[in-house]
Amino acid sequence: MKIYYYLFIGIILFDQIVKRIVALNMKAGETIPIIQNAFHITYILNPGAAFGILENERVFFIIAGFLVLALGVYLLPKLKKQEKLIRFGSIFLLAGAVGNLIDRIRNGLVIDFIDFRVWPVFNIADIAICSGTFFIIYSVIKSKEDRING
Repeated sequence: MKIYYYLFIGIILFDQIVKRIVALNMKAGETIPIIQNAFHITYILNPGAAFGILENERVFFIIAGFLVLALGVYLLPKLKKQEKLIRFGSIFLLAGAVGNLIDRIRNGLVIDFIDFRVWPVFNIADIAICSGTFFIIYSVIKSKEDRING
């Protein structure tokens, strides 16, 4: 189980370090093309959730973040009995939620910077949340298919 704690801390640190580098070296709204019109580093301060929904609901997101964290701490010991992908998915999801929670507490806003120009700007914590959710859903579907197919 120790690897999961290291992974959890590693994701949060990676997210926070990269966000800090972006915040220290760019101005809000500034964009740096890496691959012109395909991939940019764009410094955005997001006052909402994914796609900017529920804009300026800082207190709501902080409370929700702490509830997710509390639920994760409560469920963590129970994850030992789950399939590996569910454990990894849960750690990714929880670490991503904590990464964005840290931003909301510190700044009131989430720092986003990964910009593919065809999707809203996002960050490493968002990737962790989406990846974790995918791992969990995939594992649940696969487990059900395995039970059906015998």
